Amino acid sequence: MKKILTLCLAVQDGKILLGMKKRGFGAGRYNGFGGKVEEGETITEAARREMEEECGVTITAFELVGVHEFEFAHERGNILEVHVFRIDAFGGEPQETEEMKPEWFALDAIPYDTMWPDDRYWMPLFLAGKKFRTKFLFGEGDAVLEQNIEEVETL
Repeated sequence: MKKILTLCLAVQDGKILLGMKKRGFGAGRYNGFGGKVEEGETITEAARREMEEECGVTITAFELVGVHEFEFAHERGNILEVHVFRIDAFGGEPQETEEMKPEWFALDAIPYDTMWPDDRYWMPLFLAGKKFRTKFLFGEGDAVLEQNIEEVETL
């Protein structure tokens, strides 16, 4: 079974916008903004909706730059397919919501130790403006058991 999700990351003026997840899956970690694609919704519509719901901003320019496939060892066959968007422009100021507390980080001070453990592997490609496809298998305690990261020309 495959579940389709989105992940939005804004980079401006040498900083990246991340949010501290306050509840649900991934609570207590910094992450980009995103979530499930709802029935009848396109992936890009979901990315726009999730960004607005989670930090109160309206995307005005963005690009699909990556696709992750995540699987957990204790749930083999259940794949999370996450479409990663680089947010180039947005309207409004990021605001704390019930879901997320947004915060800007300098690119040389990204809090990898309080993020999903795979982020440190693919984030350099994202920050370099590259497109990518990844596959990660997580084990106990979210340890990365397997990884495959490839730079691609198109998605």
